[in-house]
Amino acid sequence: MTLTPFPHTEFSGALAAHWHAQDAVGVSERLADTLRRTLRRPEDALPVAPASDRDVWGAEGSVDRSAVAAVLARASHDVGTAWQVALASAAARVHGDGDRDSWESVVFERQRRLSRAVVAAAVTAERRWLDEVLDGVWLLCEQTSWCWPAHDDALASGSVLALPEKPFLDLGAGEVAAQLAWVDHVLGEALEAAYPGVRARIRHEVRRRVLDPFQTRRDWHWIGLDGDVHNWNPWIHGNVITAALRLLDAPEESERRCGIIALALEGMDRYVTALPLDGAIDEGYGYWWNGACRALEALEMVSFATEGHLDAAHVPALAATVAFPHRSHLGGDWYLNLADGQAKPPSDQPWHALHRSARAAGDRDAVAHAASHRGRGIPAATETFGLGRLLRGITDTDWIEATAAPAPLVGRVWLPSTEVLLARGRSGSTAGLTVAVKGGHNGEHHNHNDVGSFVIASDGVPVVVDVGRPTYTKQTFGPDRYDIWTMQSAWHNAPVIAGRQQSPGSDYRARDVTVTLDEAIVEWSADLAGAYPDGTAASWRRHVSFADGRVLVRDKWRSAVGAAHRWHLVLAGKVDVDATGAKAHVEPLAGAFPVVIRWPAGVRSTVTRRDLVDPLLTEVWGARLTRLELDVSDRPDVVVTFETYPATTEETR
Repeated sequence: MTLTPFPHTEFSGALAAHWHAQDAVGVSERLADTLRRTLRRPEDALPVAPASDRDVWGAEGSVDRSAVAAVLARASHDVGTAWQVALASAAARVHGDGDRDSWESVVFERQRRLSRAVVAAAVTAERRWLDEVLDGVWLLCEQTSWCWPAHDDALASGSVLALPEKPFLDLGAGEVAAQLAWVDHVLGEALEAAYPGVRARIRHEVRRRVLDPFQTRRDWHWIGLDGDVHNWNPWIHGNVITAALRLLDAPEESERRCGIIALALEGMDRYVTALPLDGAIDEGYGYWWNGACRALEALEMVSFATEGHLDAAHVPALAATVAFPHRSHLGGDWYLNLADGQAKPPSDQPWHALHRSARAAGDRDAVAHAASHRGRGIPAATETFGLGRLLRGITDTDWIEATAAPAPLVGRVWLPSTEVLLARGRSGSTAGLTVAVKGGHNGEHHNHNDVGSFVIASDGVPVVVDVGRPTYTKQTFGPDRYDIWTMQSAWHNAPVIAGRQQSPGSDYRARDVTVTLDEAIVEWSADLAGAYPDGTAASWRRHVSFADGRVLVRDKWRSAVGAAHRWHLVLAGKVDVDATGAKAHVEPLAGAFPVVIRWPAGVRSTVTRRDLVDPLLTEVWGARLTRLELDVSDRPDVVVTFETYPATTEETR
């Protein structure tokens, strides 16, 4: 294997412009020189104190005591129990019945257990926790592959199991490399004193499985050389940077360390350049945490490691994307979920990462949105989302001391890059209805066929809903993706036109999208016909308006006479259709005010109950969802209205 001592990098995007705005020539050379001059020593390069710093980790230290106590309580249940084993048969299942979870759940929990043990060892300085850490580290080092089986390319070589001599660098491999770097940074000295040789093994495995392949193999799809960049790009590049900063610490590796970081920044430059200036993420809020947020965290790490010489906090698209989480907020634990996201995502997100990025960008609303979670019983950080995020969250003094603030709840949001509109009755309040509608196309990352679909919430709780996605399997990202019901337009709030659903692909999109935003009325309008197979309809114009607390959706179309047109609404909560057949009453989840839906007399309605069994769906929506179908085949248009009333009014009795 030949390793390039300092790989040639060609910066031409947003990071290059920000760091060398006055000199477009020689950007790569300037970057290389900056890294050589400014990179901190490996032992000082990560922004968390090692366990030897008892002012941070000792009994009177500055770590967040509440979060640490919760981690220690969970860790105490681990001690003395057997570590789970990731079985080869479970890894092979992804190529059989498509099951990913049997293998991934074991590996993920094992890594969370290691993270808990690291914090316990750092806080208590007890030998028993070092034993626990050693076991976790050694199990990772002995694991044949760090790549998640669903991602590995071994099958192309005829194997359903990973090939040790051909490591594949994916999300899983990057996560392990970064975790081991953090373990070494915080506990390396203590581990080496107790178990000489363990640090050398860590370095050997990270070089062999991650750093060498990253530097020598340049056909990784996630690099974005074909122009398609998605959340893998910053996620993996950020983990590579973490590993290189800490683990390439031999004097003779100094040049290589700079080179790998430069190569990773070149790759991340493609992602940042592709971010729209409105800060939107086409994968939706759920994937912001593992896309844009990963980029923000990685670049913050680079800023720290270069003592601010390479700081990207004010790159326009990065500064804008800090606002995306609160612009997607419906209220409470509920968010506008597009693509594969959940409407009610885990509450223990790494809010500290958003808080730091918002502070750096000077976005007060984003700071407030993150800080609003400090008063809701949510810990400063957990091990759920990785060791690095856990360590940052429990040692970030500004985050620990942040005062709980009200969520900003922006009144009007328009994101032209994704053609998403969100509007609520008034800023700062969830009272009444909130409506969101999207245009875009059906070739977005983690795409669902949902052009023209809309979501309506009452008191911040979704009533007309986007279902989200079930547990990932091989099918999820295979050729049969759209056989999964949650991905289909028939299970979004979109019409079935002439018996046809929407088609996947970027050619299938909304046309002629227009938006009106003012205090009195919000309007969104688009032709949806382009999202359906050619010849389905000459036009299908959807107009959504929100005024005086009422949402009105009007569809008007030109299509073959007598074609089978159906108007679909996916509803969460208790649904009762009035005997007249022209009105439905929905009692939302979580005790929000009921919503009344009205449509024209004479339009026949059908109710389909969908029982849910997948835990990713039941933990959000409960046992079932309801689809209300309106038969509009014999009409040229339809108007449907949505209103909410206090439960005591005559209207809702």
